[in-house]
Amino acid sequence: MKTEILKKLKMAGTYVSGQALCEELGVSRTAVWKAVRQLQEEGCTIEAVRNRGYLYRESGDIYSAAGIKSQLHTRIMGQNLVFCQETDSTNNLARRQAEEGAPDGTLAVALTQTAGKGRRGKGWTSPAGDGVWMSLLLRPAFPPEAASMLTLVAAMAVQEGISRMTGLDCKIKWPNDVVVDGKKICGILTEMSTEADYIRYVVVGIGINVGIRQFPEELKDKATSVYLCLGRTVSRARLVAEVMEAWEKYYDIFKETLDLRNLREEYNQELVNTGKTVQIMAQEQSYTGTALGIDSRGQLLVETGDGSVRQVMSGEVSVRGVYGYV
Repeated sequence: MKTEILKKLKMAGTYVSGQALCEELGVSRTAVWKAVRQLQEEGCTIEAVRNRGYLYRESGDIYSAAGIKSQLHTRIMGQNLVFCQETDSTNNLARRQAEEGAPDGTLAVALTQTAGKGRRGKGWTSPAGDGVWMSLLLRPAFPPEAASMLTLVAAMAVQEGISRMTGLDCKIKWPNDVVVDGKKICGILTEMSTEADYIRYVVVGIGINVGIRQFPEELKDKATSVYLCLGRTVSRARLVAEVMEAWEKYYDIFKETLDLRNLREEYNQELVNTGKTVQIMAQEQSYTGTALGIDSRGQLLVETGDGSVRQVMSGEVSVRGVYGYV
């Protein structure tokens, strides 16, 4: 009910009487008053004036379950929302939700993570109030071999979501980062639970640096945030909604063919690696070459010095620019 009240107040743009809310929602005046009080406690600025009703005033970054759902316009993704103040990692939270039977499209969001996960076992710094730390639970009906491409689909959704929200010129760094001006603004970690030849569930973790104003010395040349790029922060609730809506669009396209043939051209247009000299670092060997873009399976095509083109699968491979992070 909080979400519905917040939506109605936002859309109205003027005072809405308590009686009107009661009649539209089929609840008591006391229930409306309690819901408004809860929204106010979550940070929403809602004025209550006798004989006039309730008025919502825009007040910056209201980051709560109701705040996110009031911005969300998806069919499935994020409609079942789990929001908490603190968790070990949102990927772990989403996995626990999956084991308890949570539906496809469940979104786990936390204000802070105490043990955030990065790729290849690395940690992810997740300060409270400074980012979007979320994980999407999927229950796809396709074979496990198709799941590896979901990281690339997620990168497209994040790239579009941030660009639409902020106007920043975001690019994708294959396979799991989104960058601005050559610095990482978002990381993506996809985990999967399988049984025999089918997927039980997939969890796509997304960490977006929003309000971080300073990074440690070892990261400041590699990482950035929305605040550092714009000089201001943005509504994290709206940013979550933008990414979820873009995800739903790209995911639908992906499911038509279970590969990236219909997304490849757009992906390569936003790929920051294209045409650059990159170093491919795998366990068995490392080599350099020129990145040419991805193929329909999401593999990075790299032309080596002898003119041959290698297909690089993401897996445990790391890609770095020879002359910098990208």
